[in-house]
Amino acid sequence: MPLQRILWSQWSDRQIDRAWSLGLGVLAIALFTLNLGGLALRDWDEGLVAQVAREIDGWQTWLYPTLWGEPYLNKPPLVHGMVAIFYRLLGVSEWSARLPGALLTAISVPLLYGIGREIFQRRAAVFAALIYLTSLPVIRNGRLAMLDGATLCFLTLLLLGTLRSRRDSRYTLLMGVSLGLICLTKGVMMGVLLGAIALLFLAWDTPRLLKLPVLWLGLLLGNIPVALWYGAQWLHYGQAFWGNNLVNQSLQRIWTDVEQHGGAPWFYLLEVLKHDAPWILFLPMGCKLAWENRSLSWAKLAIVWGGLYLVAISLMATKLPWYVLPLYPALALIQGAAVSELWQQGKHIGVKQFPAPLYSRVWVWLFTCLALVGWVGVIYFGFRAQADVQIVFGAIALTLSATAVLLTQRDSQFLPVLIWGTYVSLLLFVASGHWVWELAEAYPVKPVAALIQQVPVGEKVYTSYPYNRPSLNFYSDRPIHLADPQRLKRIWRRSPHPYLLLDKSALTQLNLRAVKSLGEAEGWTVITRVRRG
Repeated sequence: MPLQRILWSQWSDRQIDRAWSLGLGVLAIALFTLNLGGLALRDWDEGLVAQVAREIDGWQTWLYPTLWGEPYLNKPPLVHGMVAIFYRLLGVSEWSARLPGALLTAISVPLLYGIGREIFQRRAAVFAALIYLTSLPVIRNGRLAMLDGATLCFLTLLLLGTLRSRRDSRYTLLMGVSLGLICLTKGVMMGVLLGAIALLFLAWDTPRLLKLPVLWLGLLLGNIPVALWYGAQWLHYGQAFWGNNLVNQSLQRIWTDVEQHGGAPWFYLLEVLKHDAPWILFLPMGCKLAWENRSLSWAKLAIVWGGLYLVAISLMATKLPWYVLPLYPALALIQGAAVSELWQQGKHIGVKQFPAPLYSRVWVWLFTCLALVGWVGVIYFGFRAQADVQIVFGAIALTLSATAVLLTQRDSQFLPVLIWGTYVSLLLFVASGHWVWELAEAYPVKPVAALIQQVPVGEKVYTSYPYNRPSLNFYSDRPIHLADPQRLKRIWRRSPHPYLLLDKSALTQLNLRAVKSLGEAEGWTVITRVRRG
């Protein structure tokens, strides 16, 4: 009879975990796919990924991808190939470009729950997954047509395999496959860094595994596709591939601020402080718990994962906001441990607790201050007549106000209210037209691209804009070339059919003659020279 009870309990636990994983997956897919194609592609990575994927047509262009007909040696094309498949199924659009990364990021949510179940009780694992699901940087970057959402998925898969390999050595193959997928997404250097996190955790937590040949065999087998792909690039491109892929796009970023994207060593700490509200409030408590419990597996994983990755990216000379994304699952584990402790300390209906639970007044003041910021946002955007943003801030303000009230009542239900309110606020945010706020930093590309498409195919278009816009190139279906005023004048004089994209100030400054306008949009005009009969 005891054996039957044990078996029933184990079966029941597995069913409950499956139900939680399914529920978290549904919530994640809803949040990551809502209004996914409602806004134009963002400059830089989105425009580049979308164009490289559009040029993939068969196995040869997947193996040797191109960008505007030239070899694309920046990153391996695993995600680009996925986007190309979705192009074939759904057509070329913002929706199909973003969907692969969004789905992979959504999958990382139940995977993080699986990680939590390996090192936590169920309550802490649920809180960690929900915190991760409602982290603004994860939502924003995971929805974009970039490589970082896929990296999150493969990283959580790698560490889930690492944890399970402690009791079943067959999961070492999952470690190898996950590491290979990371290398085929972000390159070998990212694979080395994230693989080091897994191995250092095992060295601290379960060192006997490092002595087992099956671990190294699993890593070797999983990375065979990586070796084959890199070997094919070397045979095809020779030393040019190593110089561009490993040096210019990977190693050089360690000691050089590539394209002037530099920053102080505390750059990423500020990024987390700015964008991880409200969960950042629980991080100090979580870090304290992790250090006090550093003999436990969850604390070892959090310290190695969060500490090693943060130090590595902080020491790099090149700083880009999305480099910090693989840190957020580790932060969610730390914060999940903290809020689980707070849940246990609070009042529960029908449960007598001695002594009576009491939350620190610091929590009340912190959430009250955040609620006030939310109400200020409601008033400010009300005056600016931006109703959609006002609604988002209203949802945030109500959530934080209710949380502060429940904290004063020592009610542990403040956590479900905070989590659900944050989730609903994020749903409203992604449904608005502001979730890719970088689009407001420059002119809208789609109306201008429609003008450029009037230029005959094969003709070059030059612009006075100061920097390259990959999204404009993508929508124009051609690369737009940058030129300073002197070069624009030479092109106008020497080219038989010059085509220029100019703003009003450039038109006035250049003072060109015999100008024929092909149209104007968003303050930009496409011009050519009048042809004489």
